[in-house]
Amino acid sequence: MLVHAVTPIIVGSAEVARRQARYDALAPAGVRVVLSDLAPDGPRALDTADQVRHSEELVAAALSAAPAGDAVLPDCVLDTGVPVDGGRLGGRPALGLLRLTVGAAVAAGHRVGAVARNRAIADELLDRVTAYGWAGSFDEVAVLDLQVTDIDDAARWDEAMRPALLAARAAGVTAVVNGCSAVDTAVRDPDLPLVLDPIRTGLGVLGALGGTPAR
Repeated sequence: MLVHAVTPIIVGSAEVARRQARYDALAPAGVRVVLSDLAPDGPRALDTADQVRHSEELVAAALSAAPAGDAVLPDCVLDTGVPVDGGRLGGRPALGLLRLTVGAAVAAGHRVGAVARNRAIADELLDRVTAYGWAGSFDEVAVLDLQVTDIDDAARWDEAMRPALLAARAAGVTAVVNGCSAVDTAVRDPDLPLVLDPIRTGLGVLGALGGTPAR
């Protein structure tokens, strides 16, 4: 199964390569993800609602025009540009890391929360979860107050995430979505809620189902 993905912001060739390596390492057998950078007129961060909307338009256009493949995927936990009902872009299934990850966690009986680096992303993530119909199984999105430059700093991200995980545990949350698909988090603490890597979880679900249905 070949999936074409695009970043939600302009990240440059070195960061595309780092993110591509994560897909190569985390994609299950039989699933290949090919990542491309966003168009040059795209945002370089998702720090405001306007930047999120701009990204959404560009990602939807890029995925609709992606080369031949079996599915398309935004490289973003916000499911940027993906129709709320799943749907298709450019005639191919439009996959969403958030939809796959939270859907699996809710189906497994988890009380779910999430973390995000800023308020704009947190608000959009919560809106997506609500639109998908999972608000009843969802607690909140904790804001980490991090910068876009912290995305490739796993140690900084983990340090910021620990207080949020403690608060989530106190609220009865059992699984927390790491609200950035490009972060390599190393938090694996049995005394804290399960941390869900959107790529590992989302593509794992896809692999378990044998990919997207043939049409």
